[in-house]
Parts: sequence; structure tokens; C-alpha cells
Amino acid sequence: MSCLFCNIVSGNIPASTVFESKDVLAFRDIAPQAPVHILVIPKQHITSAHEVHALTPSPLPAIFDAIHHIAEELNLSDAGYRIVTNVGNDGGQTVSHLHFHILGGRSMQWPPG
Repeated sequence: MSCLFCNIVSGNIPASTVFESKDVLAFRDIAPQAPVHILVIPKQHITSAHEVHALTPSPLPAIFDAIHHIAEELNLSDAGYRIVTNVGNDGGQTVSHLHFHILGGRSMQWPPG
């Protein structure tokens, strides 16, 4: 299995898990860009957000339910947080498996990069 995140889902690579359901896994980023930096991924391999439109059922409700739960658990909801997904090389995607970054614990700046 060559996908880093698929290896994390399968347990072949350890991760600091903060949330898990039947369809979604969330874990702490190993190179955090904010005091809170969580990656939320579907357990099913999906290359990027560009592919989601063709999927039935959509993985997005389960992913955004997980994001909501994590934000509440980590007390990010009141102050706010950022959700980011990148698509392709020019978009900054470094792992070809759909993932969302939850960034929080500090004020975010704009533009992001």
C-alpha cells in the first residue's frame, strides 16, 4: 500500500488519533502549522476534493460531522478555526488522499499562502 493515509487507516503507520468513526479518521498533524492542527480523512481512498462530486454516497457529511465534533471537543468553536483542503500540486496537496486540515488555537491571517 503506497498511500500514506491509507497506511494510517490500516494501522500500518501510527498516528495520534483524536476522532474515529466507521468512515472517518482524524489525527494530529506531525508538522503542525497552528497550536491545533488536525487532519480529517475519509477511510476510503479518495484522491482529492476534485473527485468528490462523482461519489455516491458523498463522504462529506461524515467528514463535516467529524470536524464539528472535533471543534467542539477541542474548544475551537467560540474563537473560530480554519478548515483547509488542497487539490493537486499547485494547490499544495502533498498527500494524494482527500484530507481536511483543522487549524485553530490562534488568529488566522489572510491571504493564507
